[in-house]
Amino acid sequence: MTIKKIEHIGIMVKDIEASIKFYNEVIGMEHLNTILHANGVIKLAFLAFSGSPDAQIELIEGYNAELPAEGKTHHIAFTVEDLDAEVERLKSLNVKARDAQITTLPNGSRYFFFYGPDGELFELFEPGQA
Repeated sequence: MTIKKIEHIGIMVKDIEASIKFYNEVIGMEHLNTILHANGVIKLAFLAFSGSPDAQIELIEGYNAELPAEGKTHHIAFTVEDLDAEVERLKSLNVKARDAQITTLPNGSRYFFFYGPDGELFELFEPGQA
């Protein structure tokens, strides 16, 4: 198993710029970067605390901002070294996948979503080359 750490926690937002400002000014997190998803619609912003880039919050705009307050956390992501091997391992364990394939982002990062036993959403994330 190559799971190394919690990569990020994804939170859906209505206005990514307002949320970046809030997480910066109120929570004290630094904005690391914002990228447009490969689908050309969803924006992803990553934030972390100064000196702690290993634990990040991912803000997601354009997916579904209409969930109730207790449903804003979209997923928990784990960093992996070999996404293909981990996806095969999940299949061998009969873990239910959300999508049939791995998604690649414009920066080369790749991810795969799957469900926990209570329907919670998890992501395996293989970082691309920055």
